[in-house]
Amino acid sequence: MRLSLWPQSLFGRLVAASVAAVLLAQAVALLLIAQEREHFVRQGSVRDWTRRIAETTLMLAPLGRAQRADALAQLQAVQPHPPRLPRVDPITHGVPPHALPRGFVRLPLLSDFENGLRDQLRAALGPAYGVQVGPTPEPAPPAVALPAPFYEAHDLALHPESAQRYDVTVHFADGDAVTYRVMRMPGGAPLPRSLSTNLALLVLLLVIVLYLTARNITRPLSDLARAADSIGREAHPVPQLAERGARELRDAARAFNTMQDRLHRYLDSRTRVLAAMSHDLKTPLTRLRLQVEALDNPPMQERIGRELDEMESMVREALALFRGLDDGEPAVAVDVDALLGKIREEFRDMSATVTIAGQALRPLIAKPQALKRCLTNLIANAVKFGTRAEVHVADGADLVIRVRDQGPGIPQEELERVFEPFYRLESSRNRDSGGTGLGLTIARDIAQAHGGSLRLANPAGGGLEAILRLPRRR
Repeated sequence: MRLSLWPQSLFGRLVAASVAAVLLAQAVALLLIAQEREHFVRQGSVRDWTRRIAETTLMLAPLGRAQRADALAQLQAVQPHPPRLPRVDPITHGVPPHALPRGFVRLPLLSDFENGLRDQLRAALGPAYGVQVGPTPEPAPPAVALPAPFYEAHDLALHPESAQRYDVTVHFADGDAVTYRVMRMPGGAPLPRSLSTNLALLVLLLVIVLYLTARNITRPLSDLARAADSIGREAHPVPQLAERGARELRDAARAFNTMQDRLHRYLDSRTRVLAAMSHDLKTPLTRLRLQVEALDNPPMQERIGRELDEMESMVREALALFRGLDDGEPAVAVDVDALLGKIREEFRDMSATVTIAGQALRPLIAKPQALKRCLTNLIANAVKFGTRAEVHVADGADLVIRVRDQGPGIPQEELERVFEPFYRLESSRNRDSGGTGLGLTIARDIAQAHGGSLRLANPAGGGLEAILRLPRRR
């Protein structure tokens, strides 16, 4: 059995699709927020460093080379004071600072930091100065260290080893150069951790609302499916569906209720007509039989008697076909193995061979008399046209009963036509050869009334196989 991560029910798909859309929207929103914050922080940091570098450079420009060298030595000796970290709580003493929870998170973003700083410095200093910005080489040469920006000072103090170092080299008009060193944290601007928590709570709230909305949409559809499935299985009308939910769902429930009323009025009318027809047909047949018995010609009496028996049988089966399952028989738990055993004994009394292989794992919810008639018709066909019937039972998600014979089979193009009422492969109307043509029709109607199916196939070994599939009710 192949498993699928995508739900199969409409409710599951609505919830899964809605949750996926909400998560995608929140992820995109978080990315956009991070990009905007990174742009803001980068622009602020670049402006601050540009101002400091420009002020220092313009201060060093008028000095002579000796004075400029002394000033650079003093500037390189002064390192920025690291920001002051909060006092460690006594409960967590001994834990390294980087292991303590932080109030910010970062998203990995790409930013054009080098070009942005270079362009602003060239704009601030003018064309008389040459500006180069690049990562700090190894080993790092002496440079004037600039303090970290406000937004990144905390992270730089906790994780100095993760900082990215850049050297900014400014060339004077007289050929001298001064190198400044800046540090920044990689991976985008810091985001408050509470932002992720708030977004997670928002997603949870939306999921709950979407769950309730999807349930409100799919529950009426489930009721409609159950009611539609029960039509034809139950002898009594299905209770009217509640017209609730969205306008389209109310319209669908109203249309189903109207269809059900029309269907049951038609069935009731048909039942009354068939009852009258049964009475009207049996009365003349009875009179004919009495007249036949008064004949003095025994051969004629026997021939007409057989014709009358066939007519009565055809009337009986036709009425049973038209009546369908509207007989008031309730569905109960049926022991299929015991039912097949009983049918086998009945055919054994008629000197017919019926073998049974396999067994049902548990009882089947079905109408026992209707199911017996379906199986009897299939086995009778196998015995009549194939001398013997082989029944194979397989149980699982569906109960599958295969009835196979050793007869000549049926042409492929006729496998579906034999289910039509009164259709027979043989042109003769003799019941011993062709039957009435209603057995398979009644059997398929019973199978479909139980939510199952019946089909015929020509197996490779010859003969004909009837495959009855009855679903287990979930």
